[in-house]
Amino acid sequence: MRTADLTGLPTGIPEALHDEGIEELYPPQAEAVEAGLTDGESLVAAVPTASGKTLIAELAMLSSVARGGKALYIVPLRALASEKKAEFERWEEYGIDVGVSTGNYESDGEWLSSRDIIVATSEKVDSLVRNNAAWMDQLTCVVADEVHLVDDRNRGPTLEVTLAKLRRLNPNLQTVALSATVGNADVVADWLDAELVQSDWRPIELKMGVHYGNAINFDDGSQREVPVGRGERQTPALVADALDGDDADDQGSSLVFVNSRRNAESAARRMADVTDQYITGDERGELAELAAEIRDVSDTETSEDLAKVVAKGAAFHHAGLASEHRTLVEDAFRDRLIKCICATPTLAAGVNTPSRRVIVRDWQRYDGDYGGMKPLDVLEIHQMMGRAGRPGLDPYGEAVLLAKDADSRDELFERYIWADPEDVHSKLAAEPALRTHLLATIASGFAHTREGLLEFLDQTLYAAQTDDPERLGQVTDRVLDYLEINGFVEFEGETIQATPVGHTVSRLYLDPMSAAEIIDGLEWAADHRTEKLRALAGETDDAPKRERKSEPDETAGFQKASEMRSAGDDGGDDDEFETDITYPTPLGLYHLVCRTPDMYQLYLKSGDRETYTELCYEREPEFLGRVPSEYEDVAFEDWLSALKTARLLEDWVGEVDEDRITERYGVGPGDIRGKVETAEWLLGAAERLAAELDLEAVYAVREAKKRVEYGVREELLDLAGVRGVGRKRARRLFEAGVETRADLREAEKSRILAALRGRRKTAENILEAAGRKNPSMDDIDESDAPDDAVPDDTGFETAKERADQQASLGDFE
Repeated sequence: MRTADLTGLPTGIPEALHDEGIEELYPPQAEAVEAGLTDGESLVAAVPTASGKTLIAELAMLSSVARGGKALYIVPLRALASEKKAEFERWEEYGIDVGVSTGNYESDGEWLSSRDIIVATSEKVDSLVRNNAAWMDQLTCVVADEVHLVDDRNRGPTLEVTLAKLRRLNPNLQTVALSATVGNADVVADWLDAELVQSDWRPIELKMGVHYGNAINFDDGSQREVPVGRGERQTPALVADALDGDDADDQGSSLVFVNSRRNAESAARRMADVTDQYITGDERGELAELAAEIRDVSDTETSEDLAKVVAKGAAFHHAGLASEHRTLVEDAFRDRLIKCICATPTLAAGVNTPSRRVIVRDWQRYDGDYGGMKPLDVLEIHQMMGRAGRPGLDPYGEAVLLAKDADSRDELFERYIWADPEDVHSKLAAEPALRTHLLATIASGFAHTREGLLEFLDQTLYAAQTDDPERLGQVTDRVLDYLEINGFVEFEGETIQATPVGHTVSRLYLDPMSAAEIIDGLEWAADHRTEKLRALAGETDDAPKRERKSEPDETAGFQKASEMRSAGDDGGDDDEFETDITYPTPLGLYHLVCRTPDMYQLYLKSGDRETYTELCYEREPEFLGRVPSEYEDVAFEDWLSALKTARLLEDWVGEVDEDRITERYGVGPGDIRGKVETAEWLLGAAERLAAELDLEAVYAVREAKKRVEYGVREELLDLAGVRGVGRKRARRLFEAGVETRADLREAEKSRILAALRGRRKTAENILEAAGRKNPSMDDIDESDAPDDAVPDDTGFETAKERADQQASLGDFE
């Protein structure tokens, strides 16, 4: 089918596709159009990677907009949301407005009502439904990318319930689901009342095989010689073989998939020695600039290690990297500047990074529940292999598994090369998933009775798949009991309503168990404080326990907690009074949110149990709740894991350098930022819950949240809140005598410029953000600044200083 023959699209779109070089639709795309894609018919497209699924989505959305509707594109990852938005923005010249929304789960996204195409993660869409986004009922088309992820036990239930709610809100909604080839795509299509387009067609030939000895044996019976010398490894030989060619067009890039972050980094160091031999002079200069950009992202060993291999044309990619790191690596790989990426399987999850050759080095990974190394699913291996072959760049794609002997070669062919991918199965019936989604279903008005809940759940994939229809009812009853006991829902006869706190929990996008933990901790702190104050005052048992303020003073957010506390000094130990009796300490609050199900805790490594047990008893007065007994093995271990995670946050707000944090906790810069973002969200939720329950701890929570957001000590909160300042610049300014936002408006410009190391544009932007009338740095000379305006970098430990700082480790313990 020719693109010129397409109908139902906005004016100019068929011609634009022709100008892009898309004159003929791929067979799966043509089949989708013939099935009514551009006429509003629902569709499931289960086709391989690089077979044109995105254009199928675009045709559906553009035709929907042409009919006067609004389209929603749901993605599994934030990075993919940004990528798709950039891709769809090329239609803006034809009058199509595109928006993206991935964060702020408490927002109704009203600004999106003016957009024709909206890109969002499934979690964000779910939160928009919970917050009653008014434009939701205007949707005429929804596209679910990577819909096979309904099989994922963590994110799958959210996608499944979100699709069910959107179809309930809009009975005539066109649903387009894009999937990898799975074993039961027909079941997914039946669930969505959609036509099924299923195909193995690819625009680029994909040859799958196993390397053993000195050759790759492919599934079509052919061989390719790739010799491996004595003492050499298979992977470098395969990467070098792909890069061998007379010119750049003959050279192919490689993706190497391994099973851990550490393996990704060590493999990248080895591959850098290979790729370094294939870099041209011009490329070497570009790679040096890219390496410098990577170093600027964070002052960590991970950043430095990545920059070193990137300078040689290789890279590693895993979830421990900062998002800026991943974006730089992905873009350079697509531009063929980076020749090889060594990655964990996260890179196979939708981000567009095709290559000439995919090498699946590790087809097993550790699984604690399994009790050792567990083989990966066929679907996951096929997703990795599907990255081989770039349309318009590569004449073919090769996907290679590695075998050490003939038996393992035969096993890999049977297990993966010739095997069909598994079926996908709903994970909705798990109680953690239902806790969240049943409360949201009640709070957002989708159901008000047990029968109504079961009727709604009957529209899910789980209901379409289950052989035990009673199980969902049993789990539902257990979850409703939990929600009632914790005060999130209440029954009046057959009617179920969310309580005010329940509505807040749903809008905040919290797991109800997280909310219950936070509420219990905050109320425990309030009662504990009241008991201590009563004891100090010599009150009798019948004295009132607590006097709450009716309306917390919103202007008090940045006041020190000690300034907000009631007078009650009995002449005793002030430190004990402040940490043990009154407002929660930052560590206590960080530990509280870190022990919720919504926070992924750090694992306890060898030796950590003893270290954090000692710290636990040392800091016990700060905890918001009873410390489990050491004999409660699982509970105590979880408590210590939360403490380790809370200590990372305490180091962060104590302005410990990122490099030291990554070293101390064995994490990457991306992990730090992930923990910080999650803690900021959970503390924001805790602040709202404290206000809802009229608890005075709201002030301490607000301050703890701001410190996490900015990564600073208490005295820098005002300064760090100025746009463009950040944690390191705030400390330099503070040490130079510029301590507040007001100081930025009044201090000598030369002092400010010197503290900012002579960066004029940065200084001007900061002064403008602070409200200075004339922020210009013209004719200002930093050398005119007083001697005390050029501070040492106190408050931060850099990688260069680490050797000198070892003796002071105890300062942070």
